Amino acid sequence: MIELIDFSKSYSHNKKIIVQNVSLKAEKGSVTGLLGLNGAGKTTIIKALCALHFADSGKIIVSSSGRKYDAENDIEAVKKSIGYVPEQPELPGFLTVKEYLLFVQELYDVRREERKIFFEKTVAECMLESVLEKKIRTLSKGFKQRVCLAAALIHEPENLILDEPVNGLDPAQIIQFRKIIKHAAETKTVLLSTHLMQEVQAVCSKIYIISDGKISAEGTAGQIMAFTGTASIEEAFLKITGATDEKLS
Repeated sequence: MIELIDFSKSYSHNKKIIVQNVSLKAEKGSVTGLLGLNGAGKTTIIKALCALHFADSGKIIVSSSGRKYDAENDIEAVKKSIGYVPEQPELPGFLTVKEYLLFVQELYDVRREERKIFFEKTVAECMLESVLEKKIRTLSKGFKQRVCLAAALIHEPENLILDEPVNGLDPAQIIQFRKIIKHAAETKTVLLSTHLMQEVQAVCSKIYIISDGKISAEGTAGQIMAFTGTASIEEAFLKITGATDEKLS
């Protein structure tokens, strides 16, 4: 489980509030969507959940192995309990896929007796068998994104956070990625941050819509549509955020 409680964050150089009094909960066994325009505050929330920066006020709680950890006070425990795919990942192109994933296992200090099990399971889940011996720099965008996901899963975290994971992928690659995400959600807490509404509708059980740093709506797609009196999640999003079609393209 991942939970934000009255989370607020500003940046010290200009004191501008980026996220204000946000509360949300993502639970094990489903995909929770965080939907918003670029600049709405999604990445600020994601980085705080991963203990990459900290709240000005409020709390972030991450559960793992039956324990609850505070993201500010239990930094290492939170980082180990989360698999994170950033919006713009940087991969070491000079390594092969296998070398990189083994390196990530070392970083997470995966127990030696579990390394082979986790490695084989993750490679199969992310469908990387055919590229294990290839240099990462030679891979397509779709395969690179799968390598990022594998690196997030290689230590068997209970929580998975994905920040705009399908940006730049073609339709076939997106379909493959959806399957992987849905499979991961069977045993993990998955939080998916995106501005693509078709992704939310395809994989998410619950949705939070963030606008101008605040949660403006939450619930299932059907509940949000009923709340806004609209016929689609796209229309609901436009109504809630005041966005235009151009902003969504």
